[in-house]
Amino acid sequence: MGRPLIGVSTYLESGARWGVWELEAALLPVGYPRLIQRAGGLAAMLPPDDTRYAAEAVARLDGLVIAGGPDVEPVRYGAEREPRTGPPAPERDAWELALIEAALAARVPLLGICRGMQLLNVALGGTLVQHIDGHAEAVGVFGGHAVKPVPGSLYAGVVPEETFVPTYHHQAVDRLGEGLVPSAYAADGTVEAVELPSADWVLGVQWHPEMGEDVRVMRALVERASTDGVSPSGT
Repeated sequence: MGRPLIGVSTYLESGARWGVWELEAALLPVGYPRLIQRAGGLAAMLPPDDTRYAAEAVARLDGLVIAGGPDVEPVRYGAEREPRTGPPAPERDAWELALIEAALAARVPLLGICRGMQLLNVALGGTLVQHIDGHAEAVGVFGGHAVKPVPGSLYAGVVPEETFVPTYHHQAVDRLGEGLVPSAYAADGTVEAVELPSADWVLGVQWHPEMGEDVRVMRALVERASTDGVSPSGT
């Protein structure tokens, strides 16, 4: 039995530095592939591409992770930009929305992390709160807070107890997308996880599991991606 192939979307940065180089780069914090590897999967990076190829990319995967990153452009959910909303990332928005659509259509297991959860909500017709306080410690510094699972949810089946999670976000779910239900909350009532009961395995979490030690959420994705011990990609 091979390890399932888990694709993870990436940043697209105009200038990144390593060694003697400073170039445009498709990049990803190493916590993401390391978490996938610790959970028993093989990680494959999916940099922004032409949206026409999203279904082809997803067809070669056993599972998909939409990573954290910049704010979703408000026009994507019919809103005006507010002053504290960050600069747009149109290539990522378009590519990741196409990946989500393809994964849902193909019933490929899907995990959205932070921005990924927000984008999942937008993909299904939901909206976002453009700024909340108390969910990021400082610029460039991860904070943390407790999240409590909703009993009976997919998430609660993976992590049944209240846990302290790494956080860095200032946006959150407002109106839920079609079919999505909350599966965890913060103490202030912020929706911290969502899931799609009509799908085989679709979960979004507002926090950053790749910055912590708890591998259970990613392991659940990897296990679902390798159901019956045979991964669709043949890996």
